[in-house]
Amino acid sequence: MSVIEIQDLNKSFGAFSAVKDLNLVTEDGEFVVLVGPSGCGKTTTMRMIAGLEGSTQGAIRIDGEDVTDQTPSERDVAMVFQNYALYPHLTVYENMAFCLKVRKWSKDKIDEQVRRTAKALDIDALLDRKPAALSGGQRQRVALGRAIVREPRVFLMDEPLSNLDAKLRIEMRAEIVKLCRRLKITTFYVTHDQLEALTMGHRIVVMRGGVAQQIDTPQNIYDTPINRFVAGFIGSPPMNFLDAVIDRSGLLTGPGFGLRPDGAVKGALGSRSGPILAGIRPEHLSPASESVAGREGTIQGRIELTEPLGSQVMIQIAVGSSLVSAQFERGPDVEVGRDITLVHRPNTVHAFDPKSERSVLAHAE
Repeated sequence: MSVIEIQDLNKSFGAFSAVKDLNLVTEDGEFVVLVGPSGCGKTTTMRMIAGLEGSTQGAIRIDGEDVTDQTPSERDVAMVFQNYALYPHLTVYENMAFCLKVRKWSKDKIDEQVRRTAKALDIDALLDRKPAALSGGQRQRVALGRAIVREPRVFLMDEPLSNLDAKLRIEMRAEIVKLCRRLKITTFYVTHDQLEALTMGHRIVVMRGGVAQQIDTPQNIYDTPINRFVAGFIGSPPMNFLDAVIDRSGLLTGPGFGLRPDGAVKGALGSRSGPILAGIRPEHLSPASESVAGREGTIQGRIELTEPLGSQVMIQIAVGSSLVSAQFERGPDVEVGRDITLVHRPNTVHAFDPKSERSVLAHAE
């Protein structure tokens, strides 16, 4: 188990800044997820932690030791790649034992370590096979096993599940979480999939343009996103955004809608007036009865699209010049072309400054 400290970390390629002023301190055995769109700097950050990429500025420490200028082997980290990077001419056993042979472990110790790890990953029956004879999930387990046998100080995983089908991704996601919890090894996990980030991480680093937008627990990032980008990126389906005006009663209004902020958001808005960017998540909207039509806290529009999701339905409704998504239990009146009125749950309205796009809660801090 190890504590990782990242201080003022920067990486530039000529005039292009890939990572800017990243600061992060992990807890011992923490699972940290780096998430963001392609080109946001998450893999570059991972490579700098691994020592595969030099930093332009800043420091990386493992258990208080400055490893910024150390080679990957000196840092004692293990990395699992997107393409698994298994040696095709070696068996599963030989792939897992390779790094231990390089470290000059005894044959008996290597055999014990490999077989114990293979049993833990349920691949002990595959030790004599070569990678070509394995399924995607089995190859993923072998790649994990090759990293685990080293007993490293830090795990680094760069989109290890992106080549798997949807069902297998869910299964392997759970396996990785259980494995890392059992081994208690500090882990950095890179993904572009925000669902993976929400379900796997103790903390999430949401990145955009090389900058860490928000570093927090999954629940805090979902409940209180710091800006419009984080609010729109984290959560599936993504948050709805509506250009609104704050009226005298504090209602966020616009053509076809009026949203009532509560709690902390209401307090942060205070006596503010004028334009505001309102946000509401699709899962926080549901059909209203006719008796509440036209009242505050509602969105009114015409259904443009329906997407059945088994027990639930996703709809898109035209509200003024905007499209608003909602997700709720299926009902008999959800048909394209119908008018519908939606209500939102209490304490689910978000508000963002229209210029800076930062949450009013962040401005209030």
